[in-house]
Amino acid sequence: MARAAAQQLRLADVVQSWLGRPVLVIGDAMLDEWRFADSDRLCREAPAPVLTLRRRISAAGGAANTAVNIATLGGRSMLVAPVGADAPGDELHDCLDLAGVWDRTVNQLGRPTVVKRRMLAGDQILLREDSGDPDDPLSDTGVDYLLTALDCATEELRAASGGEDPTLVVCDYGLGALSAPVRAWLVAHRDRYATVALDAHDLADWRGLGPTVVTPSFAEATRLLARAGTAGLYLEYPEVDPTDGPSELTVGAAPGEAGMRRTDGPTGEPTPGESRVALTGNGLSVTGTGVTVNAEAGAGVDRALLAESRLAELRAHTGAAVVAVTLDTEGAVVGGADGEPSRSHSTPVPASHAVGAGDVYLAAMTLALAADAPLSTAAQLAQLAATSTVTSTGTCVCRREDLLARLGRPTTEGAGRQVLVGTGDLTEIVAEQRRAGRSIVFTNGCFDVLHRGHVRYLEQAQALGDLLVVAVNSDSSVRRLKGPDRPVNPVEDRTALLAALACVDHVVVFEEDSPTALIEAIRPDVYVKGGDYPPELVPEAPLVRRLGGQVRTLGYVADRSTSAIINRIRAYGQPGAPPVTGSGDPLPVTGADAPPLPGRTP
Repeated sequence: MARAAAQQLRLADVVQSWLGRPVLVIGDAMLDEWRFADSDRLCREAPAPVLTLRRRISAAGGAANTAVNIATLGGRSMLVAPVGADAPGDELHDCLDLAGVWDRTVNQLGRPTVVKRRMLAGDQILLREDSGDPDDPLSDTGVDYLLTALDCATEELRAASGGEDPTLVVCDYGLGALSAPVRAWLVAHRDRYATVALDAHDLADWRGLGPTVVTPSFAEATRLLARAGTAGLYLEYPEVDPTDGPSELTVGAAPGEAGMRRTDGPTGEPTPGESRVALTGNGLSVTGTGVTVNAEAGAGVDRALLAESRLAELRAHTGAAVVAVTLDTEGAVVGGADGEPSRSHSTPVPASHAVGAGDVYLAAMTLALAADAPLSTAAQLAQLAATSTVTSTGTCVCRREDLLARLGRPTTEGAGRQVLVGTGDLTEIVAEQRRAGRSIVFTNGCFDVLHRGHVRYLEQAQALGDLLVVAVNSDSSVRRLKGPDRPVNPVEDRTALLAALACVDHVVVFEEDSPTALIEAIRPDVYVKGGDYPPELVPEAPLVRRLGGQVRTLGYVADRSTSAIINRIRAYGQPGAPPVTGSGDPLPVTGADAPPLPGRTP
């Protein structure tokens, strides 16, 4: 018992040590969309369920989810990736902002953001619709923008960390972000990064990088060995009709041994641009890219044992110091240059619970190695982080405080008070406070440039009850409400400032233009709006009263407004502009007379 407690203490110390460690993530970013529906009947036209949409959630996916997990685990995370200049791209920016990721993505006009939409009923994924897969590689201009962003982001992280070389995470899912020029740049500038982690569908493209760690799935590892013609495996090209697709390559035991080709079983995640990945029920063979890999080289051989036996070859073919072969529900096998391979285990869960678990594993493994943790410790933490996130449906994200709690070391920051919360956590917090007899005050707004008027308004709102909840419009919502040059400050800055105010108990971000969904979820006792008009003119007033609450309007502090501050900043130094004083009077500079605010990289 004491030994286990000591081990947990050592693991927790590693988690504490990586706090604030600089990590740059580059690769294929995408948006995960989850649509939850109810179904209790079939339609007349076909034996198909009739679905009633109840809830929709968006989350960062791919390289973006890895960046989110780096941030939520406590690292200083920055993402460089091409993202479409479209609505899904806006949602992805909001997801990054909310997680505290430094968003250095590059907008690509005419190249849509990749979206994976999942429709579920009863926690079961019924279908997935993919959109935005780019058919063409990045343009030359797009590559130039990406390389510029990559170079600047590297130096920005180094400067923010006092000259410390950042860690690099490469997420290559074959969607075009990491073209040959980008790969060449990363190989040429490998010495600018202290630790390099690589997750790639095609590891052969990255041989010159010399990564610290690679994290291939079993299918990706076996495809690499098959293409390399590893000794002890034989290659067989059966005759096929070329019009049926690429020739199928069978890899297994040498002729005369106990190898058997088995390709029946559930279908897994296809690699983009490839035909299929099929895995047998007992895990003895895998098919993908026209490659079938048979793992049954003898009686009793399973995927973990096969992976262990090939770790040295995988290290040689990738140039990596560490190889971690992930085995989905069976855990992972990890090995380095020294010592015996380590094996970690996982618990089988529904497929809808495990989306993005590999991103969590990669994030935790990278942070642990960057913090100079022993390989066995890094492997334990990576598996623990991934396993702790597969308890519910959605894209997996592991928070540092949750990981520490699993290790028996709950955090005490903020005296146990978590100010910035998600909608789900907020409803639980409100229910608990209400059971304790406390009243809930709710208000919402953009809070783009926090000023004296906001602070006074929030202090007055807090005095109307026991718990003040502030809902903040996401960046995309502000743009729809205020125009393309707003917000001035991204949502992570706006929420951080609000959370620092003593009068604010909880801050939540919402994507919609109206907070009605949040109002229905938490049923506030008092709903507060700013303005000099009567409560009857507040659009949400009928809903609040129907739910049993009251509506109050509070007057603004005179001559204090976000628009006035922005106009004064824009006018500063312009010919003929009056001097800026402390009066707070707005200056009449708008429209074409106002210089544009800087935005994201075009």
